[in-house]
Amino acid sequence: MEDNKTPMRAPWGDIAPKLTEISDTVLFDDVWKRPGLSPRDRSLITVASLVALYRTNEMPFHLKKALENGVTRDEIIELVTHLAFYSGWPTAGTALGIVRQAFADADLAQKSQ
Repeated sequence: MEDNKTPMRAPWGDIAPKLTEISDTVLFDDVWKRPGLSPRDRSLITVASLVALYRTNEMPFHLKKALENGVTRDEIIELVTHLAFYSGWPTAGTALGIVRQAFADADLAQKSQ
């Protein structure tokens, strides 16, 4: 797998080529493309899981992917608000800071196109 544009190639490709290959082929080429859920729904579920589990390292990548897959900013904010009652205020508060940055990054990317 020599495509440098695969999702995991940039963060891990230089140090963990096998983990990169497995992530790209199994997770992003198989799991994410299964017909049972749309990419939008998979993104919504993934972001919700990352917020609830306090997985801050993975959130920026998946927030960007969620926006690309059609999840709206309002839906992301509502997701975080809803989860505050189930995963706790600290997870929601931390997520909002990451969401703010993801929105700013998306705005910057839009302006540079």
